[in-house]
Amino acid sequence: MIVEPLRRTELPEKTQPYYDQFQKLILEISKRELPMDLTTVINNKIDALNQLTDANKSLKTEIQKTQSKIIGLLAQKLKIVPINYYRKTWFVLGMTVFGLPIGAAMGLSLGNMGYIGIGLPVGMFIGLAVGTQMDKKAMEEGRQLDIEIKL
Repeated sequence: MIVEPLRRTELPEKTQPYYDQFQKLILEISKRELPMDLTTVINNKIDALNQLTDANKSLKTEIQKTQSKIIGLLAQKLKIVPINYYRKTWFVLGMTVFGLPIGAAMGLSLGNMGYIGIGLPVGMFIGLAVGTQMDKKAMEEGRQLDIEIKL
């Protein structure tokens, strides 16, 4: 069973949306049947976050780190991901893995490295297409959490 995060009502205005999103993530994870070792790791991360006070300046950063680590663990171990997880991941990968080489090849073949920038949007669209397909597959297989990480 997943530990519930503390109910925090008096957080700073900039921190509250991050904490609300984190609570929704934990609620979604709680609906799933997880292996005991993964549940223990997630509970330890939630307990560490619960130890921080509302006045702690780094609370927002710690919420983001904890959330990111939990999502990474779920994606790595169980392939369970939030909505648009793969699209966001492949957006950047598409630009770097596909876009830069395409742009560099165009720049070299045309004799002007200024064309390297043309490859970036091409790679971006390739990455978006790949990521969207992977998100669609995850949804069809029931591996998608009913939450979109926005912040």
